[in-house]
Amino acid sequence: MTSARERTFDVVVLGAGSTGENLADIVVKGGLSAVLVEPDLVGGECSYWACMPSKALLRGTEVLTEARSVDGARQAVTGRQDVAATLARRDTFTHGWDDSSQVSWVESAGIALVRGAGRLDGERAVVVGTGDGDLRLTARHAVGVCTGSEPALPPVDGLADVEPWMPRDATSAKEAPGRLLVLGGGYVGCEMAFAWQALGSRVTVLEMGDRLLAGAERAASDAVAASLRERDVDVRLGTGVTAARRDGAEVVVTTADGELRGDRLLVAVGRRARTRDLGVETVGLEPGRYLDVDDSMQVRGRPWLYGVGDVNGRRQLTHMGKYQARQAGAAIVARARGEEVPLDDWSPFAATADRVATPSVVFTSPQVASVGLTSAEAAQQGRPHRVVEYPIGQVAGASLFTDGYEGTAIAVVDAEREVLLGATFVGAGVAELLQAATVAVVGEVPISRLWHAVPAYPTMNEVWLRLLETWRDSGADGEVG
Repeated sequence: MTSARERTFDVVVLGAGSTGENLADIVVKGGLSAVLVEPDLVGGECSYWACMPSKALLRGTEVLTEARSVDGARQAVTGRQDVAATLARRDTFTHGWDDSSQVSWVESAGIALVRGAGRLDGERAVVVGTGDGDLRLTARHAVGVCTGSEPALPPVDGLADVEPWMPRDATSAKEAPGRLLVLGGGYVGCEMAFAWQALGSRVTVLEMGDRLLAGAERAASDAVAASLRERDVDVRLGTGVTAARRDGAEVVVTTADGELRGDRLLVAVGRRARTRDLGVETVGLEPGRYLDVDDSMQVRGRPWLYGVGDVNGRRQLTHMGKYQARQAGAAIVARARGEEVPLDDWSPFAATADRVATPSVVFTSPQVASVGLTSAEAAQQGRPHRVVEYPIGQVAGASLFTDGYEGTAIAVVDAEREVLLGATFVGAGVAELLQAATVAVVGEVPISRLWHAVPAYPTMNEVWLRLLETWRDSGADGEVG
């Protein structure tokens, strides 16, 4: 007989963020029982500290920027952004960091919830430390590890001692610091630089590499850096921090060019797998490492264990974690039924888009929206390709959107198969162009067929027609990578 401190489910899911919620939901809809184990807020990083609060912080600035770029509307914008109101609006999206609505959804979906820190304890077993002692959970079919990632702190002398902001602190802060130093020029560093500069901080961005947004097309990196500088953000490229210390209330960082002082230091230099305290060593895995998984998110060599979302390091984006959860959940259900689970590209169980069609948006000003391969990635993979660019501002819909619209559309086309490998859009409002590009990449829609996808006039989507015309006109003389 099972004791009160032991429970058995078909699937045990460690982590009740958006990835874990989706995994549990899929398997329950497939007829299995599932339990979520969560020591923090149900809903996870995106709901309370990442996607939602960060975009809420940025949205007011985006609206004001767009209004000020349209003559007639510009004259009506006579004041500054209300910082207190912006922060209060952000708090509505996090529900004041209260997860009761998310808990209600879990219950309504027929998913069990256990509050506490869970650890693997051998095959198909999880031990949860709760307020009433340890609870042992056993999985009949699968354990899903959906614990995500955590911000990395680089080994800089004195850095931990200055109590730096980590990304959670930057998105949940109650007031704007007078001077904000940002270590790292990736998407978190860039978005928070835009957000807090607009809310009153003097911002300095320190990036060790030679450009911001290192994985993006160069045109995107250059546009974001130029926009930050236009807003009087001090962007320092090729600048590493060798030491940090406190001097009274100030944070002091040491670089090759000397010392910089600020009121707060945000560290945004990347993330690492949250597997250090999960008991992975009890099943022969190394703590602190990303979980090595196949395309169904099954951990290699351990057919009962799944690593889904950030914890596998494949694509650390909320929507990709949810996508992986859908694929993994379908695989778990099928395997529980004894069915075959083919993992060929685009099967119902394979997260193929991780490799070839991951969409992402950086909500800076300008926005950077991209999917699939960049030109650099296509070259690294040895894919015969041609790169087609078009200035979005020459499209009628863009000139109506804002006066003097500046932006770039970049398409990476397979030169042999003549299908889209990737696309990047840089400019105001370009996030809404991205899904069409994603569909084209996933569907491998031939360029010849895209001619028949007529864009409505006058919208920014007309840039698709201009890209096709540029492709046609470049002909055989176009550069092939």
